[in-house]
Amino acid sequence: MASDKLFVNARFGDGASHTMLVRNGRIVAIDGNSEQPDATEIIDLGNALVVPGFVEGHIHLDTSFYGDAWRPHKPCTNGFNVHERVAFQAENLAAAAPMDVRARNQLDLCIGHGTTHMRSHVMVDGSVGLTSLETVLKVREEYRGLIDIQLVAFPQSGILSSPGTPQLLDEAIGLGADVVGGLDPASFDRDVEGHLNVVFGVAQKHGVDVDIHLHDGGMLGAFEVEQIAARTRALGMAGHVAVSHAYGLGDIPADALKKTADIVARSGVAIMTNAPGSRPFPPVALLRNAGVTVFSGNDNIRDSWWPYGDGDMLGRAMMIGYRSGFYTDEELAVAFDLVTAAGARALGLEDYGLQVGAKADFVTLNAAHVQEAVVARPSGRAVYKGGVLTARDGQVVTGGARS
Repeated sequence: MASDKLFVNARFGDGASHTMLVRNGRIVAIDGNSEQPDATEIIDLGNALVVPGFVEGHIHLDTSFYGDAWRPHKPCTNGFNVHERVAFQAENLAAAAPMDVRARNQLDLCIGHGTTHMRSHVMVDGSVGLTSLETVLKVREEYRGLIDIQLVAFPQSGILSSPGTPQLLDEAIGLGADVVGGLDPASFDRDVEGHLNVVFGVAQKHGVDVDIHLHDGGMLGAFEVEQIAARTRALGMAGHVAVSHAYGLGDIPADALKKTADIVARSGVAIMTNAPGSRPFPPVALLRNAGVTVFSGNDNIRDSWWPYGDGDMLGRAMMIGYRSGFYTDEELAVAFDLVTAAGARALGLEDYGLQVGAKADFVTLNAAHVQEAVVARPSGRAVYKGGVLTARDGQVVTGGARS
C-alpha cells in the first residue's frame, strides 16, 4: 500500500534496534511481526534513540507573548497574588499581537521540540466570554495534522465571582472545548462547594474531564485537593480529573501529606506540576509511590506570570528532576515518564506509545538513552506525527501535515 512506511534502525529505550511498520498513521508491526507489504517506503532512522512524542500537559496558548514584543515582568505588590497577576495579564493582552498569531508561534515552538499531544487552558469567563476559545479552536483546526490538542475551558477570573461564567463554561463545551476547568475555589471564589458544583456539574452534563488550577498553599490547598478527590470518587470519575499545580502538597507536614497522597491515589485524581522556581511543588516521588499519576507541562511561556519558558518538555523533565533531587538512572527515567507515558495517562490517550496499534507519533534523539536525553536535552531532533515528518532541528517542516 502506498501509505505503508517501514522505519528501520530505530533504537528504543531497551537499547536494541527495531523496525516499525506504519500504515495509515498507526504502528501495525514492530520487528516484522506481521506480513511485510509489497510496496513500502523505507525510512532509515540511523540508530537514533526513538521515543514517544512528548505530552505537553498544561500550557496556555491564548496568553503567551512568545514571538511578540518583549514585555518586562511586573512583580506583585506583596508576594504572589493570583488576582493581581490576572489584572496584569489583562493589561498586557490588550496591547499584544493578535491571539491567533501568538498561538501559532507557541505551537511551532512546542512541535519543534517534539510535542505531539497538548492540553491547553483557554480563558472562558465573564471577562472575555467565548472569544478566546473561538480563536484557539480555529488555530487547533489548522494544526490538526501536526499535533493533537485538548482545550480546557478555563475560568481565569473565577466562576462565582465572574457573572455569567457558569453558563459560558457550559457553552464552551458545546462549542468544542474538551475539558472543564476551575481556579482556586477557596481563595478566588471563596466558596469551595459552590465552585465545584459548577465544574463537576458541567463535566457530568457533557461527559468531559476536569482540570482545576490550584495555587492555594498549605493545609487550605490540601483540603481543596481532598474535596476534589471526594467529588471524583462520588461521581465515578477516576482517571478523568486533574489538579494542576497543587502547591499546597509541597508545603504541608509529612503526616498530612501522606494522608492526602493516599486519598488522591484512591480517587484516581492526577496531579500536574511544572516545578515553578519560586514556589513549593508536589513531591513527585512520594506521590508516585502512593500510586498517584503525576505529569507535567510548561504552563506559561513568556507571559504575564513569568518571562521563562522554551516549550521543550525534555527541559521541563530536567527541571523537575533537578529540583526533586533525581540523580539515579531510575529517578531520571521517572522524570522522562512525567512528560511521556504519565502525561498520556492523565490526558486519557489510549493509543499512545511505541506499540502496535498506537499512533505513529515519535521523536528521534541524539542520546544513548532516556536518562541522557533528560540531562542533555539534545538538539537535532526529528518529529513524526502519524508517521509523517513534521519538524526537524526545532523547525516545523514547511507544508508538513498541516491542514
